[in-house]
Amino acid sequence: MYELIQLTEHDYYIDCPAKIGLIRVSDDEVVLIDSGSDKDAGKKVYRILDSNKWKLRAIFNTHSHADHIGGNHFLQEKTGCNIYAKGMECAYANTPLLEPIGLYGGLPFKELKHKFLMAQESQVLPLTSESLPAGINMFDLPGHCFEMVGFKTSDGTAYIADSVSSAETLEKYGIGYLWNPDVALKTLSSLQALRAERFVPSHAPVMENIQGIIELNIKAISEVKRKILEICSAPITFEMLLKQIFEVYHLQMTAQQYALIGSTLRSYLSSMYEEKSLVFCFDDNQMLWQANSHSSKD
Repeated sequence: MYELIQLTEHDYYIDCPAKIGLIRVSDDEVVLIDSGSDKDAGKKVYRILDSNKWKLRAIFNTHSHADHIGGNHFLQEKTGCNIYAKGMECAYANTPLLEPIGLYGGLPFKELKHKFLMAQESQVLPLTSESLPAGINMFDLPGHCFEMVGFKTSDGTAYIADSVSSAETLEKYGIGYLWNPDVALKTLSSLQALRAERFVPSHAPVMENIQGIIELNIKAISEVKRKILEICSAPITFEMLLKQIFEVYHLQMTAQQYALIGSTLRSYLSSMYEEKSLVFCFDDNQMLWQANSHSSKD
């Protein structure tokens, strides 16, 4: 774990739970794509930099989830590097409390304010194409998060963040965190047209062809929608729907999973309501969701 893997003359990644991209932009300078999950990850990354006598020029965060920005604080304090993230991701990275607030939908209790859901604060600048070193291009990957981005290098490596889940993760969990499932589907479709020599997802193996894993991810999102419609064949409250989703996917309820899967399920409901496959009503001071019998969608 935290082994440095070289892909090309300039492109590397650090093998860890959320892969960290490393690109050598000169003989002795590198930039990172994300920074790991916490201070300990930051320390391990710093040891890799130090052992290779590399100076850290900048960190480019793909998105603001804590497992991708958790090393920011330590590495910035240690090296003085600039850190960049795009749009909403920049706002969230600068104010990490926003992540558990957004997931829970209110003031988060202490079990939601730990390092997996709330990184240490760092000073993050807005990411634009002008922020990037020569030979690195940014492309949009929204859906999993607000304005998630990926990066492609002149050596042909595409770092694609959390845009795809591994086959093993999909088989084990079935449903994963998404901010907007419909936008995630569009991103998956756009990835099918992305040309690169190799792809580095954060939570899946490095691969030269991602068509198969894209299809599995598309199928997984479609299956979640199908199961929601099936469960909503009769009016149901959100809490009962969430309980049944946990049971269908054999998940164990915890405070963290309640926030993550609960937030994801709300996003699915909003998306499916907008596309008119679900409707809601209020009865006896309860909000009830139900499949729309007048919808033409399957």
